[in-house]
Amino acid sequence: MDELTPLSLATLGQLARDVRVPRYDRKALSPGIVHIGLGNFHRAHQAWYLHRLFDMGRNHDWAIIGAGVRAGDAAMRDRLLAQDCLTTLVALDPAGRSAEVTGAMTGFLPVQAGNAALIAQMADPAIRVVALTVTEGGYFIDPASGGFDAAHPDIVHDAANPEQPRTAFGAMIAALRLRRDRRQGPFTGLCCDNLQGNGAVLRQTLVSLARLSDPALADWIEAECRFPNAMVDCIVPATGAREIALAQGFGIQDAAPVTHENFRQWVIEDDFCAGRPDWDLAGATFSADVHAFERMKIRILNGGHQVICGAGELLGLGTIAQTMAHPLIRALLRRVVTQEIAPHVDAVPGTTPAQYLDLIDQRFSNPEIADTTRRVAFDGTSRHPGFIVPSIREGLRSGAPVEGLALVSALWARYCLGLREDGSTIAPNDPHWPALQAVAQAARDTPRLWIEQRQYYGDLAGAPRFAEAFERWLPALHTHGVEATISDWLAQ
Repeated sequence: MDELTPLSLATLGQLARDVRVPRYDRKALSPGIVHIGLGNFHRAHQAWYLHRLFDMGRNHDWAIIGAGVRAGDAAMRDRLLAQDCLTTLVALDPAGRSAEVTGAMTGFLPVQAGNAALIAQMADPAIRVVALTVTEGGYFIDPASGGFDAAHPDIVHDAANPEQPRTAFGAMIAALRLRRDRRQGPFTGLCCDNLQGNGAVLRQTLVSLARLSDPALADWIEAECRFPNAMVDCIVPATGAREIALAQGFGIQDAAPVTHENFRQWVIEDDFCAGRPDWDLAGATFSADVHAFERMKIRILNGGHQVICGAGELLGLGTIAQTMAHPLIRALLRRVVTQEIAPHVDAVPGTTPAQYLDLIDQRFSNPEIADTTRRVAFDGTSRHPGFIVPSIREGLRSGAPVEGLALVSALWARYCLGLREDGSTIAPNDPHWPALQAVAQAARDTPRLWIEQRQYYGDLAGAPRFAEAFERWLPALHTHGVEATISDWLAQ
């Protein structure tokens, strides 16, 4: 391999001619956004839209300041600061790979206990949007009720110590308190996680937490801030040795490159209280009906991921593309979505649910994307209640079939036992793994115990059509295995 070029502002001119680099002067940018959660998805998605706007000569006062509230975020900060907060994006398309260096982020705040630097930055009136990608499970939602989880230890801490919060939301509240007291006005809170009604969820979390310590501030936030709903979409694998090697294939030494599919979608409500970038000029869509787009995406794409990942992991299939190459699992996806999910999803401009399923089939099957089944299966305690259970409930209400979704739930229970069919161990893959594993073990003898976990299934154990199907499928998986059980369902 030729000598690698370490990624930095000083070396952009040394990169290969086929690598797209920023066409703007980073020194001309000024911050307008704080983004909390600088993972791969944000850098391949929201940051890319801004980067392309900057390339057009627009919105140079909307650069991103990165932030994190977890101890592990400090390592990402070190990696990115060492390369001037630049990121190599490698698009993985069966037709060919391409590389682009993006530079929309100009700084990364220190990761501190108490979050003083983050609070101070968000209190700066130049910051007009605070955006977040903190995972679906990061919004302190009670899975059973959908309401705010005021009993979580981090929330209890932030309510008692509002000046030194642990959570991103506590830090946002502390910054908004300063802005209100200084008469500097609010900012917009922009959730970029896969939650239906994600702006409403962010509003609920922020206002509910503020109300625990300062009801007057909670009222001000509710009246003055805006929380647009948004749907985000791009398949972005985790970064490991393969992804670093892919960047090196373009001659770039990048400690934190990001690979992604050659597809992005961002649909946003145009509801901002302090201005916004012209994201639509870079391909985003502003719509008054985000819910229709997000419902299609969350139910079919995110739900579809949960349909296939448990079976793939149990059979030792390492990537989503390998899982889709298994004819039974692909057939499982297409039939569950067609019969049990799509009937509850409306068309959106330009796309029907059937067309969207075809698109998802193609995207999931992309052999260039090494998106692991393990990554997709992570945090089922957030993803099944968010992506699968709503379709079960709608099927029960409408009389549509739920047998396939019961099988998907049984596959999750079988997965949480922690053993693949070849006897190999599945390493813990959920924040609640020990409890899940204990219930999965008990459910071998009494299957209903799994769906009696009300924090995930609510009252579904009392719904005979779903419960009876689940109680057939879980013993079948233990006795006959994944392939035979899926075949049995497909033959019905």
